[in-house]
Amino acid sequence: MLKIGKPRVSLEVQRVPVGRTARELIELFGFRLLANPASRGPKETAMTRAIFGTDGIRGSANSYPMTSEVALKVGMAAGKIFTNGSHRHRVVIGKDTRLSGYMFESALVSGFNAVGMDVFLLGPMPTPAVAMLTRSLRADLGVMISASHNPYGDNGIKLFGPDSYKLSDEKEDEIERLMGEDMSGMLAAPEMIGRATRVDSACERYVEFVKRTLPRDLRFDGMRVVIDCANGAAYRVASAALWELGAEVFEIGTDPNGLNINKECGSTAPEALIRKVKEVRSDIGIALDGDADRVIIVDEKGRIIDGDQLMAVIAESWLKQDRIRGGSIVSTVMSNLGLERYLEALGLSLARTPVGDRYVIEHMRQNGLNVGGEQSGHVILSDFATTGDGLVTALQILAVVAESGKPVSEVCRRFEPVPQVQQNVRYKNKLLLENVGVLSAINLGKSKLGKSGRLVIRPSGTEPVIRVMAEGEDQCLIQAVVSDIVHALSEAEA
Repeated sequence: MLKIGKPRVSLEVQRVPVGRTARELIELFGFRLLANPASRGPKETAMTRAIFGTDGIRGSANSYPMTSEVALKVGMAAGKIFTNGSHRHRVVIGKDTRLSGYMFESALVSGFNAVGMDVFLLGPMPTPAVAMLTRSLRADLGVMISASHNPYGDNGIKLFGPDSYKLSDEKEDEIERLMGEDMSGMLAAPEMIGRATRVDSACERYVEFVKRTLPRDLRFDGMRVVIDCANGAAYRVASAALWELGAEVFEIGTDPNGLNINKECGSTAPEALIRKVKEVRSDIGIALDGDADRVIIVDEKGRIIDGDQLMAVIAESWLKQDRIRGGSIVSTVMSNLGLERYLEALGLSLARTPVGDRYVIEHMRQNGLNVGGEQSGHVILSDFATTGDGLVTALQILAVVAESGKPVSEVCRRFEPVPQVQQNVRYKNKLLLENVGVLSAINLGKSKLGKSGRLVIRPSGTEPVIRVMAEGEDQCLIQAVVSDIVHALSEAEA
């Protein structure tokens, strides 16, 4: 994984205060340059680590750190750390549909078996299903092999503890430290080597789980639904759940071949879904990403509904049912100011965190909140799940639509977004944000926006891109600011 070096220039990299509103952030800082801070001390971030990043391990398959050797060592180290006592210990492993998943699955199984852990193989399953089944099967550890929305050439490893939450930074550091030591002493005696077993009922277990997040008598009979599974992890379960709930289901992105995950389909490429919704005159389109932990919705008119609007729908529905805990919703600095204003009108506050579902979940757990998410479609409903679950989120939206009797375009358009422009710039130069021309463009953009808008510039934690986002009432102004900064970044990278 590429690591972004700490800027050595005068442009200050500050930590975003968890729980601040957008208005407070603007008043405090005006301009934000985020460097994916982790929940550590002020001088230590996940960027200093060689293997684990902001969301487990991720990179190009067969290139460090995503190699079979690393996966084997992860299995051995994690297995050793989570082996306590003399009883048989177990780990569940799921994956998405990438070709390299077979290789990493075999390496992880070897590592876990070598230290005496029994492995339960789920096959292709959504990330939230792996988290759920880790707890359901009373496993000591859960593993998801996936690079989420990235192309097939990438892959990743996410680890879940026995409570089904992603491992803390401290646990990941412990695993990484152990991987750097002599591991021969960890090997189990011949009679204690672990076994590997395939869980044939994994799909059925997860389908029943997601159905039970709805009221028992709620059905989707008569609703026409297009589901796009991104040729990814949910291709066997999403359509089944929708059909069993009574919907007429039309599928796309359900024919994986190992090389087509997220390719011109899924939540990051919704054009195919939009075309299909219009073609079959569907009531709603649902697009998941490669590991099905995020979702976007397309209404009957072919318009995209992002995570901000989905959180608004669920928040208002749950508020009416007296299900919202803590009087607050959690999102990130990327969420639209329109969402914050809408929630304020409902009597709810919006707590903002750095970008990344782990920070959203951390704030939810610390403050006893049960609705959070990201504009990208990661929605965390902690009454049901410990991580984002695209299918569960979609079912909650369908429930609101079914109970209202109104079209999706009316139900899911809760607020008018404040104009927001975002562009990504791929990079190879890790010090791109230190370039004098880039810094000049950033400072000029900050000056142009003043206090009337927000500027967020951050390296992605999952792929080698820098994301540039500006928000404000003047569409032309924010477009010009983003274009100037993107141009400066592109020139510096050339």
